[in-house]
Amino acid sequence: MEKESLWLGPLRQPVRMIMLAFCAAVALIYLWLILNRFISEDALGMHEMIRPQGRPLVWVMLLSMAGAVLFAGLYLSDFHGALEAPPSGFFDIVSLVTSRIAMILTALIVIVMFYEVVSRYVFSRPTLWANELSLWIAAFVFLFAGQYAMQQRSHIRIYVIYDMMPRWAQKAADVLSVLLIVAFTFALVWGNYADAERRFLRMETFGTAWDPPIPGIVKPAVLLIIVLVAIQAVSNLIADWNKKPEHHSPLDEIDETEIKHIRETLEKK
Repeated sequence: MEKESLWLGPLRQPVRMIMLAFCAAVALIYLWLILNRFISEDALGMHEMIRPQGRPLVWVMLLSMAGAVLFAGLYLSDFHGALEAPPSGFFDIVSLVTSRIAMILTALIVIVMFYEVVSRYVFSRPTLWANELSLWIAAFVFLFAGQYAMQQRSHIRIYVIYDMMPRWAQKAADVLSVLLIVAFTFALVWGNYADAERRFLRMETFGTAWDPPIPGIVKPAVLLIIVLVAIQAVSNLIADWNKKPEHHSPLDEIDETEIKHIRETLEKK
């Protein structure tokens, strides 16, 4: 039985079908690229995949991959994980979508590194692109993970003093922390916007043999996602404003669901 829809509702199945369509397009184009390497002298490789100018097939491949990742993130965000805090703020769904995209990107890093290991140590043909591609993807994984940690309230917080405060003082501390986050975000964007714009407009590259535009993509992404983190912090403040006071202890770190799964695994053995 499918889990109850978290936010897509009747749109879950259409989103799933679009996701599958994009995935099928990526698979078909990938198979064609592999086949083309055996029948054509002008076959497209990884060097051309970041240089789509004049190569419509590369554009189609990149757009299909982006669509597959995006709609997979939308579809998977409609399921609530056993260990996740349920969405309660106005911005939580956006953070859940980006968290699912980060999970997908993590799997892509594993695939890329597996390909590199097999190519290097089995066929003695190391790639020029695997290291840079894994770094490129990992940058977005870390950025999206920060946004997800903010949504889940799993970032570092010191509760020793916070739990001793009356509720009005806790609210004041929450407002102060959010103001500091917003001020940091403003300062970061203000000080780095011009540099990020220059890097993006000239699509600054990494300076390696494959030469991907990592600085031109990641620098603007840092500013964009830190803004999303700040919006998520404001969303948390609004959602938690009328909540009852929470008290924390070391027992909160014990995950009963994980313990249950471990017991089931041991019993099967």
